[in-house]
Amino acid sequence: MQADNTLIHVQIEGLGSRQVKSGITLQELAKECWPDNWRRVLAAYVDNDLRELTHPVTEDCRIAFLGVEVQDGFRIYQRSAVFLLIRAAREILPGCKVIIEHSLSNGLYGEIHYQRPLVAKDLEAIEARMREIASRDEPFEKLVLPKEEAMELFAKDGQLDKVNLLKFRQSDTVKVYRCGWLHDYFYGYMVPSTGYLTQFRLHYYLPGFILQVPDPDNPDRIPPYCEQPKLASVHREAEHWAKILEVETVAALNEIIAQGKSGELIRIAEALHEKKIAQIADMIYDRHDTLRVILIAGPSSSGKTTFVQRLSVQLRVNGLRPVTLHLDDYFLEREKTPKNERGEYDFESIEAIDLELFNTHLAQLIQGDEVDVPTFDFTTGRRVYAGKRLRVEPGQPIIIEGIHGLNDRLTASIPSGNKFKIYISALTQLNIDHHNRIPTTDGRLLRRIVRDHQFRGHSARDTLRLWGAVRRGEKENIFPFQEEADVMFNSALIYEFAVLKGFAEPLLRDIGREDAGYSEAKRLLKFLSYFLPLDHSDVPPTSILREFIGGSCFAETISAADES
Repeated sequence: MQADNTLIHVQIEGLGSRQVKSGITLQELAKECWPDNWRRVLAAYVDNDLRELTHPVTEDCRIAFLGVEVQDGFRIYQRSAVFLLIRAAREILPGCKVIIEHSLSNGLYGEIHYQRPLVAKDLEAIEARMREIASRDEPFEKLVLPKEEAMELFAKDGQLDKVNLLKFRQSDTVKVYRCGWLHDYFYGYMVPSTGYLTQFRLHYYLPGFILQVPDPDNPDRIPPYCEQPKLASVHREAEHWAKILEVETVAALNEIIAQGKSGELIRIAEALHEKKIAQIADMIYDRHDTLRVILIAGPSSSGKTTFVQRLSVQLRVNGLRPVTLHLDDYFLEREKTPKNERGEYDFESIEAIDLELFNTHLAQLIQGDEVDVPTFDFTTGRRVYAGKRLRVEPGQPIIIEGIHGLNDRLTASIPSGNKFKIYISALTQLNIDHHNRIPTTDGRLLRRIVRDHQFRGHSARDTLRLWGAVRRGEKENIFPFQEEADVMFNSALIYEFAVLKGFAEPLLRDIGREDAGYSEAKRLLKFLSYFLPLDHSDVPPTSILREFIGGSCFAETISAADES
């Protein structure tokens, strides 16, 4: 839409009110506001609705511009860099197929399937080509095509994963992006042109690559490459599970649901979980003469509570009788609890735990003493002693579940040879298609939205409002220690989004445009729209998914737990 002479009023966050011509694009407005740094602006919230910079402003509104330091801006930058990578790779290695897999080592891991194995020099050439295209500032053009035309376009280009995905699309039209000769479909917005992509790096990671872009916490630099061999290994295991299930994309899952074969898929997926938990129990039993403490940690909504119960069952099968020590009962008295930079009590800090008392009790228990275990009263902010006595027998492992489980400071009094550390997270093995991955964070967020509504009386609005603080706590207290684990457990279930869809969609639709969480709710609704719905009746009562949707056979334990 071209600008006319009509003036409208816009309220720009941080800059105040101003008059502009109706039809001005967000990109043009950004150039007026920041003439020297306008390329740092990647998108904007217009009345809480995320819009790309090509969007014309035609009525009075509130505008909040955003860069890579905001999650939506980071997604846009990373997504645009992926498109640039795909085009460059196909120009350097004609006929190759690029597959974006998952996050790893402060970047995105992917693979390039070609007529021969990928080598480091290939990536050097691809990165050089990316920089050449970026320097030419070529546009990312958005086209709105009839669905059938888009499917034909992708079929001719050999992108059959997109053809299969669009088969289940409800809308008659598809938004397709074009950069030069290449057309592609992406779940989300792009920057206006390749010239915005000034910082990126390709790292050779056998058998694929890692694409790195600027750090949201420090937008002027690319984060250092960080080797994560254990996390890489569990991602490879997830990929192997997806191949066993013959479900590597959303389209494949939808096909199974449409054919009425989801029951078998659920049973196999759950069996893979049970087999892995049994293997972990066997690893613990093999060291049961020396292992005294089992530490379990993971980010929010990983399913830690159900995992502990299922692991306990498998340990009992092996003849062990684990006991659980609850870390929350060792919180410091309220007035001694540290505060964060906003002046709020920081219960996620390890300093909020009475480490001295906890380690004393742990050492006493391991040596056979009986301990008077406290209970923390969250209403009064005080520890109380109600006669709860605990003694463990030789060879009886103590299970400790909490966000600081992998941090050696938590159990400083216990020698490393007496500890077994488990990291659990929902590492989604499913992709929308070859170029659109599903972030692990989205899976956990949807789980938490459903669980908070089911069991805590919280709305999706409440959950989204608190999610940023939860993520900051994970980044500070969990992720830095994940490679310290003896074993990692992937709690994601390949079918779960199809089940969560029916629970989450009504909650997300309840968030109005006036709410700060509107844009995120809209994004999650779009994501869920890719899935055919799946009834939860076939989900077994022992499933980790039951912790979030209800109906778990461990319901009493779950309701008593205060998982973050």
